[in-house]
Amino acid sequence: MLVAAAVCPCPPLLVPEVAAGAAPELDTARAACTDALGVLAAARPDLLVVVGPAEQSGRGTYPQGTPGSFRGFGVDVDVRLGAGEAPVSGRVLPPSLAVAGWLLERTGWADAPIEGLGVGEPLAPERCIGVGRDIATRAGRVALLVMGDASACRTLKAPGYLDERAAPFDAEVARALGAADVAAIEALDAELAYELKASGRAPWQVLAGAAEGAGLSGALLYDDAPYGVGYLVASWS
Repeated sequence: MLVAAAVCPCPPLLVPEVAAGAAPELDTARAACTDALGVLAAARPDLLVVVGPAEQSGRGTYPQGTPGSFRGFGVDVDVRLGAGEAPVSGRVLPPSLAVAGWLLERTGWADAPIEGLGVGEPLAPERCIGVGRDIATRAGRVALLVMGDASACRTLKAPGYLDERAAPFDAEVARALGAADVAAIEALDAELAYELKASGRAPWQVLAGAAEGAGLSGALLYDDAPYGVGYLVASWS
């Protein structure tokens, strides 16, 4: 059963070494992520599942200890998904789960076993919801760390340029995450999310599936778009 969740954005810029001179601009977002992970620790889960966007079309799993790196962003920073030896598969974390690994290391997570799940943008809402329902049955007390960004079209300089649909879309997502409104998240328009380059749509809908019937309450901890990309932090408990 799902007992807690944290929703965090996944830009590599959250890692100060990647952000370099711009690092202070996301200090408030980093602090909100720390608070959200504190809610997960307080729930004392038996299992933490980390979900984030990935390149594959379906979904891929990443065992505890899977390594990740920010070398592709020009910095010598390596992470792992929780403690433990790297699995023999040789797989590496996608960027979103590498950011999650960095957040977990930063907060000293040692409360429960960890599993990673990457979900591809094309994964249909009903499949995302089904994946979430399955995750909720994996242990007596399950927590989710859900990585993903809102639209990337909030300003003229945003990666997706300005789209006037972006602000209303992000506002509804922020409201739904802050209210733990499972039905609203399940109803997010996958095509619109794709057009607005919202990488969090599939992970959020995995969360919604896992949260069905759990009766969790939500709190919105951060809502901003400093680079024209919507970054949201929320906690459910």
